[in-house]
Amino acid sequence: MHAGNELDLVVLDMAGTTIADQGQVPAAMLAALKAHGLTLSSDELTSVRGSSKREAIRSLVGPHRTAFADAVYVTFRGELVQRYAAAGVQPIAGAAAVIRDLRARGVRVALNTGFDRETAMLLLEAVGWADGIVDTVVCGDDVRRGRPAPYLIHRAMETTGVTSVRKVANVGDTTLDLWAGHNAGVRWNVGVLSGAHDRDMLAGAPGTHIIETLADLASVWDSPAAGLRSSGAPFPCSR
Repeated sequence: MHAGNELDLVVLDMAGTTIADQGQVPAAMLAALKAHGLTLSSDELTSVRGSSKREAIRSLVGPHRTAFADAVYVTFRGELVQRYAAAGVQPIAGAAAVIRDLRARGVRVALNTGFDRETAMLLLEAVGWADGIVDTVVCGDDVRRGRPAPYLIHRAMETTGVTSVRKVANVGDTTLDLWAGHNAGVRWNVGVLSGAHDRDMLAGAPGTHIIETLADLASVWDSPAAGLRSSGAPFPCSR
């Protein structure tokens, strides 16, 4: 890794980026909506992947149906916990090693997620990451708005004491992850193909790199051109 003193913080999404996505989240969302008499198209579901789950439900059921949205969200959380308990929770292969290597080099690492804190901590406990594997965890209920707003990333900067967005990398598996990184102004805005969105979708968002999985993150700094979007990145590594 050759980022040197230019990299202070790496912000990592959870489900699909550091935690394996086996379809539990969309399945729980569909089941919760169905339980309350609602159906969702595949395009509608895809469009909210990566967002705050509470905000996603509110947008799907309508902005003025607050009590109803809250009831759907409670059902969603229950469905999600059941699915994770049944299928188990696994980290993305190599994710823990990447996190430990970054921190060993003095780079701070944050996890950020659209889950509420209780759900996020259940996942981290399930993979054995609840005890200090990262410097901070920022959840959907910690900020006023989730992705594509930049607040999850900015909160991670605040809690880790990082002041320059030019020394921050953001990594996620959805277009909303990349829009959040773009809106936050990070220097490295990296899409991974291990989760919700494919290469074509990620290439349509304002990222700087696309890699297969988090295990390939070092290639972003070892080879600045590797994976760089040909359509032009707002914050290329060569700057």
